[in-house]
Amino acid sequence: MHVLVAGAGIAGAAAALALGNQGHRVTVLERAPAARDGGCAIVLWSNGTAVLKDLGVDPTALGERIEAVDVYSARGRALMSVDTTRLETRFDAPVLGVPRRNLHRRLLRDLPEEILHYGARLTHVHEGEGHVRVRTSQGREYTADLLIGADGVNSAVRAALPGPLPEAETTGAATWQGLTSTLPLDLASRSRLYMGRRGGVGFNPAGRGRVQWLIDLRHTPDVDLNRPDRALPLLREHYADWAEPVTTLLAHLTEHDLELFPHRRHRVGRRWGHGRVLLIGDAAHAMPPILAQGAGQALEDVSLLTRLLPTADLTTRAGREALQHAYTRRRARQARLASTMATRGVATSGPRTLAQSEAALRGAALLPSGLPTRVFEGLMTGVSERLRAGAPVEHALPRP
Repeated sequence: MHVLVAGAGIAGAAAALALGNQGHRVTVLERAPAARDGGCAIVLWSNGTAVLKDLGVDPTALGERIEAVDVYSARGRALMSVDTTRLETRFDAPVLGVPRRNLHRRLLRDLPEEILHYGARLTHVHEGEGHVRVRTSQGREYTADLLIGADGVNSAVRAALPGPLPEAETTGAATWQGLTSTLPLDLASRSRLYMGRRGGVGFNPAGRGRVQWLIDLRHTPDVDLNRPDRALPLLREHYADWAEPVTTLLAHLTEHDLELFPHRRHRVGRRWGHGRVLLIGDAAHAMPPILAQGAGQALEDVSLLTRLLPTADLTTRAGREALQHAYTRRRARQARLASTMATRGVATSGPRTLAQSEAALRGAALLPSGLPTRVFEGLMTGVSERLRAGAPVEHALPRP
């Protein structure tokens, strides 16, 4: 089978690698002029690292194991801890802090250079009975048996699908984040999250002494947060009375260290494609980064899709509909749960901020010590078919 993959980010590169491992002929079309090498770091939970292992990628070589996630109030009161080593033991897959470029480069490393076409922005998609054909901004046309849209939140493939699909909406929150090796903070392989009514501040180990920091806050329309020179004084003012190491972080940062990521999300629909076209990753279900499930959910899409393809019959309309139905039905519920939890995970606007006051957060410190870990264990299985399965297995499609 010849498969076109639109987008060479993490989702597209993982899809191309998985499809190539299955013996399919793959062509990757990326609108950027070269491989993207930006971004800070991400946290990969056990579902994401399990899929990477299935693809033959050793995730532990990419970053640093996270042994626990410790949660504190804005004043520094210890609230709860999630034992991620227990999750690793339970699912046979670690939780990692990984520089984005490390993961991206590793996925691209195993792809033949000749299948990667850069500067190829899709301008037209035509679906025929026996093929799908695309045209790029370079004027080139490509024909294949299947098109996978892995081209992000502003997906050209998504926009070309028949019928209205919900566009990504802003949530009113945003994240400032960065990756530094000069912050005077030893995390000892543990993540830290500080929560308060103004938002949240997090620190994640990312390997080789690097720390990913992030600040979640309300994206106020009347303040130009897109300008770091204006945002940094505002952040220092908002978090001036927070506990260490928050104040140390803000004193350490310069305006050149800040990258802004407004939170956007798709309402997760019941249709992630049409006929010979399927969506994966942010093209299907963009979500806020709060629970660090964006990359994990994209890898889950790749995992299920490549398990369904061996028994899919794309030569008939009934076979294509069966693939669409099975893929969307089995992924939509999980992605919807991940998106909902990510949107509600840290209240940075509206009356929900009352639940993150110092007084309200004291109740979290009274929880049984193992409960937060059990809750996250349940959440992981709730958003992951791969972890529930326990091992990669072939899932046959029902016969049309």
